[in-house]
Amino acid sequence: MLLGAYDHTIDDKNRLTLPAKFREAFEDGVVVTRGLDGCLYAYRRPDWDRLVESRLATMDPLRPEGRRIQRFFFSGAAEADLDKQGRVMIPAQLIEHAKLGREVVVAGVNDRLEIWDRAAWRKELAEVEGSAEDVAERLADQRD
Repeated sequence: MLLGAYDHTIDDKNRLTLPAKFREAFEDGVVVTRGLDGCLYAYRRPDWDRLVESRLATMDPLRPEGRRIQRFFFSGAAEADLDKQGRVMIPAQLIEHAKLGREVVVAGVNDRLEIWDRAAWRKELAEVEGSAEDVAERLADQRD
């Protein structure tokens, strides 16, 4: 399980050094793709494969919503390996999608990392913290 949030930077060559805590988990490679809510998602290859098999590949390509979500994730995805310093190159179109500046936050969110522009992360975190109790109660009501 990937946990925690860490301040990091993207260098001039679009390389992101993963937090040391996460490097071993990604030693077999990483898939970076567009994320929801204005961030990027970075998956370990087995987690990416599981997402594809359980959710993305099962979407009906004859339905507009299925085609759109498949395009969103697959066309933006890039496979990469970490270099010896634990860095991954983030393609320019993904940096543009998430509006990443030099200063970013890498957050562990269960089976993926989310890569956020630091200012956007702070705004998102403030919203999450302000609504977490209400959201938890609504989700609990759905289980009944």
